[in-house]
Amino acid sequence: MTEEAQRVFDAIDALKQIADPTERARALGEVLKALPGQNKALKEARQEAVKELLARPGASLRSVGAELNISFSTVQDIAKGYSGSGKNRPKTEADDAR
Repeated sequence: MTEEAQRVFDAIDALKQIADPTERARALGEVLKALPGQNKALKEARQEAVKELLARPGASLRSVGAELNISFSTVQDIAKGYSGSGKNRPKTEADDAR
């Protein structure tokens, strides 16, 4: 795990260790309330980073996938902005022909 990511998880762990239950509940509630918006922003930032990686000379879905330790299809999904299961993806003409 990267140092930056570990700091995020350390901060979450620190929230869970707040001694006063009222303060702990308030702090955790604040984070939980803000998470949905942050999730979207994080996905968008990751998508932009993946697009930057793919824009490098000689880059491919497979080379970027190997660099990030994810499959090439996941790289493709991220670059296209897909998340979750395939049922949320737009249908193609090939899908409509079935």
